Amino acid sequence: MSRKTPCIKVCMMDPDSGLCAGCARTLEEIGNWSRYSDEEKERIYKEIEARKLIT
Repeated sequence: MSRKTPCIKVCMMDPDSGLCAGCARTLEEIGNWSRYSDEEKERIYKEIEARKLIT
């Protein structure tokens, strides 16, 4: 089952971290989300959780 996007419609890129303030993804991750496999999406979701702990 494919994960839905982690986008929460708060789209603003942080110039220091390079991450979206809303979903904590990079521009590359945002742009390629629909092309990622389920495994890649799961990996990114785990990275997002770690990123939120840091920021």
